[in-house]
Amino acid sequence: MSVKILMVCLGNICRSPLAEGILASKLPKDKFIVDSAGTGSWHIGRSPDERSIAVAKKYKIDISQQKGKQFKSTDFEAYDYIYVMDNSNYSDVISLSKNEEQKNKVHLILNELFPSENVDVPDPYYGLSNGFETVYQMLNDACESIAKKLIDNK
Repeated sequence: MSVKILMVCLGNICRSPLAEGILASKLPKDKFIVDSAGTGSWHIGRSPDERSIAVAKKYKIDISQQKGKQFKSTDFEAYDYIYVMDNSNYSDVISLSKNEEQKNKVHLILNELFPSENVDVPDPYYGLSNGFETVYQMLNDACESIAKKLIDNK
């Protein structure tokens, strides 16, 4: 049985598609399933932002086939781990949880690097183009830590 991990950001076109692609590239595909979603509904069915696709491609990760979807309460049952990109996403996801078991599945992704500091992955959508590179590097470091823990626990 595969371990299922969900990456969540606001629109599911910048940060969470990158996190999905990065983590999936670090895990054996026969043991892990990585997916992503957004807390908002604006980009359902759309491809990731071209800048996210480009920065992923630079590191030989193809996220161009991903399609945006919205986080829903049933995702708590479908996924073993839910990593959110910022405190706002955390609040939105937690608000849909029904119990402590579901809440315990939700983690701020950068707490992997900065335990209990609750640091946000900045949303690069409206920023400078190098913001996508910065976000990639943050997510790559966090996903490296997550992958190591998941593989060690498998």
